[in-house]
Amino acid sequence: MGKNLAYGLAPSRRLGQSLGVNNIPPKICTYSCVYCQLGRTLDMSVEREEYYTVDEVFETVEKKVETAEENGETIDYISFVPDGEPTLDKSLEEKIEAIKDLGFKVAVISNASLISHESVKEALHRADWVSLKMDAVSLDEWKKINRPHEELNLQDILDGVYEFSDEFPKNLNTETMLVGGVNDNTKALKNTADEIAEIGVDKNYIAIPTRPPAEDWARSPDEKKITEAYNIFKERGIDVEYLIGYEGDKFASSGDITEDLLSITSVHPMRERQVQRLLEKLDADWNEVYELVEERKLVETQFKGEKFYARKLDQEE
Repeated sequence: MGKNLAYGLAPSRRLGQSLGVNNIPPKICTYSCVYCQLGRTLDMSVEREEYYTVDEVFETVEKKVETAEENGETIDYISFVPDGEPTLDKSLEEKIEAIKDLGFKVAVISNASLISHESVKEALHRADWVSLKMDAVSLDEWKKINRPHEELNLQDILDGVYEFSDEFPKNLNTETMLVGGVNDNTKALKNTADEIAEIGVDKNYIAIPTRPPAEDWARSPDEKKITEAYNIFKERGIDVEYLIGYEGDKFASSGDITEDLLSITSVHPMRERQVQRLLEKLDADWNEVYELVEERKLVETQFKGEKFYARKLDQEE
């Protein structure tokens, strides 16, 4: 089906209508988080490479922008939210600069694992909106929830986040994903909140698994724990927001239902009702979906009583 270097527009609870940039092949990452909606990491790496050229990514994004504008769609952000960790792309800085020439704000959602690298900081400085993962600040919890590459060092990451926050003049956010029984105890929450308060960010998002996680045991904490987390962050003066609700079903279409389903679900598993809305937009029917499942290009899963569809990522492109 070719390379899905851009996808959407997809509804984002943080960024409005987001055109996604998929600058990392599936699924190359520095972490293998237990809650990842894309499943376990296929290729653990900390080496920055150029997987796709600046021209390849820019031309794909430009075409998506043109299609969106022809369809009267509004783009709030062009966002680097790929199949793996976006900062593994050594030409990320150049890609951001090229895409900004299209006249849109650029966001990068990173797990922060490579933030101690000066070249990564330089790349992120080109973005307008940056989110850095801060799930845990103790070694044991970090290893259990994020399952990092063996060459990564937690203290280096925390130091890198501090340095970047001092230098970044734009919109800097952190995100804390809570997994029941791992990082939702009171001590862990206070430690993480203390670190984030000291860093000083525009906002911290408290998230829970809302799509099928990599590990079946990775589940959301109960409501009492989620509320406790919110209050602990608030007490430290952090502007905190829940990232736990339904993001909506306003997915824009390219006009090709197969391309849309495969490109969106490669980074954003879709609920059954989201797929239904997309099918209705193109006057398509569920046979298109069933064929992709039968061909093992899509996988159907259940989570919290809902049906989801995700791209099967362990196949060759």
